[in-house]
Order: sequence, then structure tokens, then C-alpha cells
Amino acid sequence: MQTKSSVIKPFWVIVNKEIADTIKSWRFIIMLAIVLLTCTGSLYTALSNFASAGNTNAENAFFFLKLFTISDGTLPSFIVFVSFLGPLLGISIGFDSINSEHNKGTLSRVLSQPVYRDYFLNAKFVAVLIVLAILFFSLNLLVFGFGLIFIGIPPTGEEVLRILAFSVLSIVYVAFWLNLSILFSVRFRQATTSALTGISVWLFFTLFFNMIVKLIAKGIVPQHMVSRGRLIALQHFIQNIMRINPGQLFEDATTTLLMPTVRSLGPLTMEQMQGAIPGPLPLGQSLILVWPQLTALLAGTLVFFAIAYILFMRREIRSR
Repeated sequence: MQTKSSVIKPFWVIVNKEIADTIKSWRFIIMLAIVLLTCTGSLYTALSNFASAGNTNAENAFFFLKLFTISDGTLPSFIVFVSFLGPLLGISIGFDSINSEHNKGTLSRVLSQPVYRDYFLNAKFVAVLIVLAILFFSLNLLVFGFGLIFIGIPPTGEEVLRILAFSVLSIVYVAFWLNLSILFSVRFRQATTSALTGISVWLFFTLFFNMIVKLIAKGIVPQHMVSRGRLIALQHFIQNIMRINPGQLFEDATTTLLMPTVRSLGPLTMEQMQGAIPGPLPLGQSLILVWPQLTALLAGTLVFFAIAYILFMRREIRSR
């Protein structure tokens, strides 16, 4: 009779092997170099323009958060680079995670051992998730280090919590694209097909989705005078369409977390703004604002993983 430890041990053996293979792969090293180079450049730009980043007392209360958001126009901000390169990082790691093992014949050899089939797929995801978590927390520690050296002011407790929340959100965002690429790796036998499909989906949401939404908005927005309530309803409708884009969800959430002065993610009427006290939101209120975006990204991640899981469990695996 197998004990619990003997059942779990093969899973972590596969996880450790996948972590080692991921870290040693050239694609990860190249993507890591690009991420470090671009994020270091954006951090240097933010530090160079830190003195003129903000003038209001509300903004000056959050020095470290400016390192993630400010830019002088020569380079995008830190969060823009993460939003752009994060999907590419997830797609580049996961596009051949399953089909390459099948084409090389290693999948059938692994599953011929006393290893459950779902261990293989779960270990692939968990291993990369651990690598991504270490990567993003290390990037934030890099920002902390440079900030302490050049600013000389330690971050407040709320800033630390907001940056930790941003790290978790970044991991979930990249995991969304990772699971999508794993799904394509399970669905398609050729690695090139799964890679091109993943990149095509990313390009659609990055470049073309906003254009399509603008065309839709131009067609449905009335040219004649309408009531204020109808205009606000149309704006909410267009905004909800925009939130189908995972990049828009990530942008809304990161803006709220790293810019505490953002008090709403949608249009407000004058009645709603009446009596509001200008100033930064507490962390708890910011987390309430970003909870729908985080939930949507988590839901998409779980849906893609569930579909990949079902397809992989039903897949016929033959030895080559």
C-alpha cells in the first residue's frame, strides 16, 4: 500500500526537473535578459525624473510607487514593460511544454513509470509558476534596492503591501498567458503551430482589439443629443467590452494599486463626486476596486487550465 509521501514524491521530482530545465533553457535566459534590461532602463528613467514626478502632497506620500509608474517619454514605465513582456514570457515558456515531450517520445516513457498522468501536466504549471514568482519578487526587490540607494527613504508599510499585491497580480497575469500557451501545446501536435497561435492571440488583444472596440463605439454612440444617463450607460458598455482584454484588466488593476489617488475605474457623475474628499485611497479600498479584475484573470487562468487538463487526460499517448 502506497503512503501519502510516496505518492507526492514523484510530483515534486517532476517539478524540480522542470524548474531546472526552465532555468537552463536559452529561451528563458533570453527573455530574462530582455525583461531585466528593459525594466532596469525604465527604473533608471524613473530615478532620473524622480524629483519632478509629482508636486502634490498626496502624491509625495508614495515615493516608491512612483518608481513603477513615472516616465519621461523616452522609455515606458515599469508597469508598461511588465504588461507588454509578461505575456511573451508566459507564451515562450509554455508553447511546447507538452507537444515537444510527445514528439520526442519522452512523454510516453515518463507515463510508463508509476506516475499519474495529471502529475505531469500539474508539475509543468507549478514549476513555471514557481520560477515566475521568484522572478517578479526579485524584480521588485531590485526596485527596492535601487530606491533605497538613490532616494535614501525607506518605503512605508502600505507601499510594501501595494508592491507585494502588484507582484501577485503580475504572476496571475503571466500565469493566464502561460495556461493559454499550455492549452495550445496540448491541442496542437506541432510546437510552431502552438507558438504562432499564442502569439496571434496576444497580438490581437495588444494591437487590434482596441481598434475594433473604437469602431464599435463610433457606431453605437449617437450623434445627436441624448440624456446624460444614456451616455454614461454607453460608456459603461464600452468599458465592459474593453475589459474582455486581459491586458486592460491588468492595466486597470496595476493603476489602482500603484496610484493610490485613483478612486474609480469608470465614469462618475457630478452627484457621485459631490462630497468626495480628494486624496489617496486606503489599501483596503484599492483592493476592493481591483478585486473584479483579479477575479477575472484568475477565472480565465483556471478555465484554460481546466480545458488543457481535460484534453490531456483524454489524449491518446503512444510510444514512438
